[in-house]
Amino acid sequence: MRLAALLSATAIALTAVPFATAATAQSPDLVAVNGIIDQGLNHSEVMQTAAYLTDRIGGRMTNSPQMRQAEAWTAQQFRDMGLSNVRADPFDFGRGWSVVRSSARMIAPRPLDLRAIPIAWTPSTNGVISGEVIVAPMSTPGDFARWRGKLSGKIVLVSRPNAGSEQTEAPFRRWTAEELAERDIYNMPNHAAPSTDSLRGPDFARQLDAFLQEEGALAWVRMSQRDGGLLHGSGSGYRMDDKRLTPGMELGAEDYRRLARLALTDDAKPTLELMSEVQFHEEDTNAYNILADIPGTNRSGEYVMAGAHLDSWAAADGAVDNAAGSAVVMEAARILRALNVRPKRTIRFALWNGEEQGLWGSLAYVDKYLATRAPLGDATLDALPNNRTWRQRWPIQPRAGHGDLVAYFNLDNGSGKIRGINAEGNVAAAPIFQQWLEPFHAMGAETVSMRTSGATDHVYMQTVGVPGFQFIQDPLDYGARLHHTSIDTYDHMRAEDLRQAAIIMATFLLNAANSDEPLPRMPVPTQPTPTDPFPFQ
Repeated sequence: MRLAALLSATAIALTAVPFATAATAQSPDLVAVNGIIDQGLNHSEVMQTAAYLTDRIGGRMTNSPQMRQAEAWTAQQFRDMGLSNVRADPFDFGRGWSVVRSSARMIAPRPLDLRAIPIAWTPSTNGVISGEVIVAPMSTPGDFARWRGKLSGKIVLVSRPNAGSEQTEAPFRRWTAEELAERDIYNMPNHAAPSTDSLRGPDFARQLDAFLQEEGALAWVRMSQRDGGLLHGSGSGYRMDDKRLTPGMELGAEDYRRLARLALTDDAKPTLELMSEVQFHEEDTNAYNILADIPGTNRSGEYVMAGAHLDSWAAADGAVDNAAGSAVVMEAARILRALNVRPKRTIRFALWNGEEQGLWGSLAYVDKYLATRAPLGDATLDALPNNRTWRQRWPIQPRAGHGDLVAYFNLDNGSGKIRGINAEGNVAAAPIFQQWLEPFHAMGAETVSMRTSGATDHVYMQTVGVPGFQFIQDPLDYGARLHHTSIDTYDHMRAEDLRQAAIIMATFLLNAANSDEPLPRMPVPTQPTPTDPFPFQ
């Protein structure tokens, strides 16, 4: 093992962090916390908000008609609450996409309706198409040569069939005290970026589409990544310079494997009938973050912020990912307005867009208001989308508003109750969070973990040295069967958990807005020194 790998694999477990002193944090206003708890438990509207976003609007693909409806509705809700400076903040994204209807049916060797969903940003079939299937697994451009000349007029099954999987543990669970303790592991926020070599050339999905077009394939089909009839439908091709030409469908894993087995027979090779009617939406290629404020009374320019992403995939209603987080952010805003709080610092609420395609909305906010990064100086790489090259570009160039954002709190891990918060390696902030969680130990929230968390909207804030934090939530069945799947509906949201989360979110915002001193910051990142003393090996 190389020295760099050894160092990255080594974690330093920290002992319990002492509580904050008066010098490092202002004690929470427990009378205000009483009011927040009363509003959050006795007058909650979090589930009404969640129901509108899911049952009424449904899946909210970025720049789809449903997302436009969600943008308008949430902005109006903030206005009706009495928040200030409610606005739709634009950023360049690309075209929207939505499903009108679709179906998949095996017509030989026997008729059978199949569980299927169009793959996002692939085109319509232009009516019903039918053709013999060919199992042609392809995961890299190196696989193309094997199938050249064999795909014309075929429906191409591109996934390699597996033997399936059965869950050996209950899909629904909550963190135990022991598991929460094990999460308190220090791992230094990693600001090192992969080599720019990985950025050169088109991605595989674009290459596969071009190859299938060249070969005259009718359509392509992939296998769902989960068993149990679950579907996902996530895809790419939303940029205006990246338009896919070959219809794509995802089949339930069990249906896909059946087709693959039949394709091996001599007398029962399957024929499929596919129909996909989708729409592209190019009338406005901007996506919009929804922002709203409770104005501060002093500390001119400083603000604290809570956010969650409003967009989702289209397989279901985007309930636990992430109507849950969005509803909690909106409920925290409602609670604080109902209490008519007058915070020292402004409290800002953000509903992000384009998170599912690469944290586009939160990155746009960081780039526009907080900090940008120097170009690479390579014309080809600098022409790539911002999120492709962000971590490779040095130095960080703070904007005038960099120091104004005192703290950002994010919620994006499903419908589970808050059990604590990840301090993201910020040892100075950890004892303050311990103090802020004290009133909620009886509600199950008492863990401050030093670990970092990734893949959601606080990440780009962390990359430029802004204090951004992700709450720890009970997993429930988020990762087991709901995340991005066709059963991510209102039924799987937990009202008591979301009420608790909104109470804690509102309290953290008020504490951060009213503290005498802003939350401690990490240093603005600089390009890491290579840790491997023998990089030529």
